Amino acid sequence: LKKQQLQFSMSAVMARQPDVKVQLAAIREQIATAVREKARVERLLKSDAATPKQLDDLNAQIDLFQRQLAATQSSLDVTTRSLKSETLPLRAQLDQVNDQIKKSVIVNPIDGIVLTTFALKDEVVGMAKPLYKIGEVSKLKLRAYVSGSQLSEIKLGQQVKVHVDSGADSYTTYPGVISWISEKAEFTPKTIQTKEERANLVYPIKILVDNKDGLIKIGMYGEVEF
Repeated sequence: LKKQQLQFSMSAVMARQPDVKVQLAAIREQIATAVREKARVERLLKSDAATPKQLDDLNAQIDLFQRQLAATQSSLDVTTRSLKSETLPLRAQLDQVNDQIKKSVIVNPIDGIVLTTFALKDEVVGMAKPLYKIGEVSKLKLRAYVSGSQLSEIKLGQQVKVHVDSGADSYTTYPGVISWISEKAEFTPKTIQTKEERANLVYPIKILVDNKDGLIKIGMYGEVEF
């Protein structure tokens, strides 16, 4: 509504703008009529049917109309610039309203699926409060662990194969790319099966896996083949 009000105000200001074409066209028509009359008097003057004074009067009249045309054009230009300057504060306010409208629209930074909702529809929330948690499921990151001896065999951007469980005894293979390699070792996480394996130091890595078919779910396990 505020935006509409500003637009109406701008339209009201510009409605005061004079019709330049109509005013100038009227003067140009007067000039054209005087020029035709001058040509007629010149012909009559050759046959002594008119006086030089009549021709002088027409020349003076044409000169007057031309000065009037220039003055009118200048005046209309000044009026137009003045009216446009009156709309500048309104345009600035309109830009502010457009910016507020733009900021009131929620735009996801990524395409994905809403995983958790923190606010309900029509609920009033404070600034910086999260509304929901969204996951980009078209590409998932597999967190894996490599030993110190395996570390020398991998590098950033390396293409790998990721095997995901598919049924009891089968796997589905997806292409993956190593996107992150930790700079320091850590103990094997507790999700590793045996106590001996958990006692070893490993290097965490992240692998970006293409999931366009949507069959891989967040939290699923996978195996990496270098």
